[in-house]
Amino acid sequence: MITYRTGNDLDLDEMIEVYIDSTLGERRPVDDRDRMRAMLEQANLVITAWDGETMVGISRSVTDWVFCTYLSDLAVRAEYQGQGIGKQLIQLTREATPQALVTLLSAPKAVDYYPKIGMTRHPSAWVLWPGEKPV
Repeated sequence: MITYRTGNDLDLDEMIEVYIDSTLGERRPVDDRDRMRAMLEQANLVITAWDGETMVGISRSVTDWVFCTYLSDLAVRAEYQGQGIGKQLIQLTREATPQALVTLLSAPKAVDYYPKIGMTRHPSAWVLWPGEKPV
């Protein structure tokens, strides 16, 4: 039975293991422990999924609680994918910030997942990658 917890008081190694096992680690600085620690500590809405004492999923968000929630990371261990855990993590994020627009940037491998669970594609997202600046 999968249970869910809210809070960012987590074991950093366990969090990194979930990122790597889910393949999200391919696009996150999992080899930079200080950066990963800061990502965890500075997120103000972290929801995790647990199978007993094993963390099997995580959603990590930054939110103002009333207008916008940026769901920056959604990761579920590979062997637990397809069981509705990611969808439940998103639902719990939605419930924690009911007035806010929940926004995320999809990992390339997950781009087809989000429409299946009822999320709407937004055509006008813009980014500045690290090292870039407005011209």
